[in-house]
Amino acid sequence: MPENRAEKLWITDVTLREYGQNVPHDSIEIFTPEVRVKTALALFDAGFPGVEVLSFVHEKVAPAMNKKDLTRIISRLGRPKNGRLISLVPNMTGYRRFLEADLGPDGYNHTMGLFFSAVEAHNVANLGKSIQETVEDQAAIVRDAQKKGIPVITCVSATFGYLEPQGKGVTRPDYDKVCDYIDLFFDLGVQGVTLSDLQGVATEEDTLEILELILNKRKGKDVERIGYHPHHVSGERAIANSRVAYDLGIRRFDASLGGTGGCVTGAPGNQPTEGLIRSFENSGIETGVDIGKVLSLAEAIQKELFAKIRLGAMRS
Repeated sequence: MPENRAEKLWITDVTLREYGQNVPHDSIEIFTPEVRVKTALALFDAGFPGVEVLSFVHEKVAPAMNKKDLTRIISRLGRPKNGRLISLVPNMTGYRRFLEADLGPDGYNHTMGLFFSAVEAHNVANLGKSIQETVEDQAAIVRDAQKKGIPVITCVSATFGYLEPQGKGVTRPDYDKVCDYIDLFFDLGVQGVTLSDLQGVATEEDTLEILELILNKRKGKDVERIGYHPHHVSGERAIANSRVAYDLGIRRFDASLGGTGGCVTGAPGNQPTEGLIRSFENSGIETGVDIGKVLSLAEAIQKELFAKIRLGAMRS
């Protein structure tokens, strides 16, 4: 068990970026830039220190992330003073689009989020390259971003395993290599590394075993900068896994309103933001977030947005 325990809780809401990548094409007119801006500002007002709002994946994969809509969102959000906006960048092309959108510190001052997979098969399916090629590309991105003063975080997907297609079972990564990746990106200067259970394959016992293994291999180093991003078909199970991570000293968590989101390679939703906040607050753990505002926002989003999108998808 690592001895270094960070006490400040940092919860990032990823609703707008995650759901934006998975909204049905015919429902984009409901998931408008205005809706996303209003929701992002409401999340900041509720006390969230970080909100993932954009993704520079190709618009063929995520139509809601097309250049026209992203430009409208960026300009209307401006530079929030009470939190940081995070935009996801998958590769060098995405990084160029990030820079073209003026998201550096002299512009709208977004934090850049990189990601790759700890399992070769998933990295190829998701990013079209080997892990080695992806890590080399992203290391080059981080080096350039450091020169420009752009804050960077990175996410290691499938840290807890990858459910191979055709019922081939769960493939776990090499955890010595996972630790090497974490060391590499921290040495490059990223602010945080998030470990993701991409498909919700880990039980509480698995989560404990794997996180203990990683944290102990690294002798508890940088635990205050390591985050946890669970997916699961059951929001309650994802939250239970987050509580395991909390007990091990993890203080950075990702969640989405209503548990929405996923991955184009076939991941279930995220842990629900409102459920995670409630779980911590009920245990006397301060989140810095207004639970009343979160519950009201989650209810409104479920009724006014997600319900309309689901109805539209069923009719199409």
